[in-house]
Amino acid sequence: MTTPDQQMYRTGSGILRTALRRNAGAMAWGTVLMGMYQAAETAFPIALGLIVEHTMRERSLASLGLSVAALAVIITTVSLSWRFGMRILQKANTTEAHRWRVRVAACGLQPVARDVDLKSGEVLTIATEDADQTADIIEVVPLLISALVAVLITAVALGMASVWLGLLVIVGTVAILSILSVISRRIGSGTREQQARVARAGAKVADLITGLRPLHGFGGNHAAFLSYRKVSTEARSQAVTVAKVNGAYAGAALALNAVLATAVTLAAGWLAFNGRITIGQLVMAVGLAQFIMEPLKLFSEMPKYVMIARASAERMALVLAAPPVMTPGRERPSAGGDLEVDSVRYGSLRELKFHVPAGEFVAIAAYQPGAAADLASILAVNVPPGAYEGVVRVSGQETRELSIEAVRERLLVNPYDGEIFAGTLRTNIDPAGAGRMIPEAVEASMLTDVVALHHEGLDYGVRDRGANLSGGQRQRLSLARALAADADILVLHDPTTAVDAVTEQLIARNVAELRRGRTTIVLTSSPAFLDAADRVLVLDGGVITAEDTHRNLLTSDETYRLAVAR
Repeated sequence: MTTPDQQMYRTGSGILRTALRRNAGAMAWGTVLMGMYQAAETAFPIALGLIVEHTMRERSLASLGLSVAALAVIITTVSLSWRFGMRILQKANTTEAHRWRVRVAACGLQPVARDVDLKSGEVLTIATEDADQTADIIEVVPLLISALVAVLITAVALGMASVWLGLLVIVGTVAILSILSVISRRIGSGTREQQARVARAGAKVADLITGLRPLHGFGGNHAAFLSYRKVSTEARSQAVTVAKVNGAYAGAALALNAVLATAVTLAAGWLAFNGRITIGQLVMAVGLAQFIMEPLKLFSEMPKYVMIARASAERMALVLAAPPVMTPGRERPSAGGDLEVDSVRYGSLRELKFHVPAGEFVAIAAYQPGAAADLASILAVNVPPGAYEGVVRVSGQETRELSIEAVRERLLVNPYDGEIFAGTLRTNIDPAGAGRMIPEAVEASMLTDVVALHHEGLDYGVRDRGANLSGGQRQRLSLARALAADADILVLHDPTTAVDAVTEQLIARNVAELRRGRTTIVLTSSPAFLDAADRVLVLDGGVITAEDTHRNLLTSDETYRLAVAR
């Protein structure tokens, strides 16, 4: 089902129209002030011409004083109109960019993912650079109109001196814009491709940094480097191409504007030489020919910025108009904390069935790691219910009938590679700032040594992705966050793979004690967690093949003993 927002933001043009409509008031005031600025700038050479013309006919101190006062008014208007006009437009631009950044970020952070073929790094680029460039349309339109005002005033002023001079300005401006519009289309398409390639390179390097430690482990550094080098080289090549087109555009605009200014100056000189315009009109024409280069440059650059804004808006539309991967229900689970997986077929799972009553601590020993990962994805609702066969029930209700928020309130799945955020130990354990169970979670996850190691304690600063923590410390910090959430049903996926055996034994006992009376499921091959669990389910070939206590399985099942004994 398509929401009204998705219909509105289906195309880049729709996004730009929304931005323009939302800032119509600021743009109107900005256009008036910037128009006054350009009109005052244009009036300066016109006033000089009139002063020269008047001085040659009548020389008086009063006329000189009046002329100086007129120039002072013009200069004051130029200064104030520019200052306040740009202040209004830049405030609106910044505010609009913020709105789009928040909207794109909200789409990326929704509980239900959008069906869009973009990585998180690409979405980040869209939420920053593309949002900023889209909002530039707020400044582009008023500046374009104000530049047009300057060109029209110049054409009218020169036309009053000589019709040919006015026509020369109008025809020259149309010719310049026609030529540059062809180049601006190439800039738009090239910029769109450049932004996509840069975003892909950013996503690639983010993935590589995340997996840097495993890459070191199996010697995949060189292959990873070559992979990133390839996408980065593509981004660089496209950036060079866009830079060349931008250079050609800027050079062509400057050259054409200079040609037009030169033509106006020479034409005015020829007309004055033949006595068809006065000396004052010649001064005005020469001054306007010099002045007109700036608004013409501004006027000729605006199509380029319009194309860039449109390219960025179209990339934002990829995220904003994308439909959700699934349409969640609206129900909330009833009281209780039992979990049932009924005949689920997905990936390596084949007719998987098991039931965990409320309050039980169950360990699932998966002989194939892919099966554990598939089960964790389904329980975390990262896989839409329509993408697999069978059902998952939380407190007796199917997850397809429940809202994602309700599922996440009752059922928390902590992945083996849980993200660590820039901040402090405290904010990573308790992102919402609720302040509940932090000491208990720190104690149970054996994070106490990390807290005690630094005099800041829980306020010790953590870098992005936990770059200043070891692998075991990051894993224990992620586990502490999951335990502090105190969910009715907690699923832990390989929570101690980077922890030594002694610490793992203590963590398993602590988790079992802290979660007593709460439903807990651990996907693991750790003997410590398997022994601490009330019951062990053996997941082999996508189905549950055995269930008993860990110690009973060790004595009765040779395959189990070989798989989990260390």
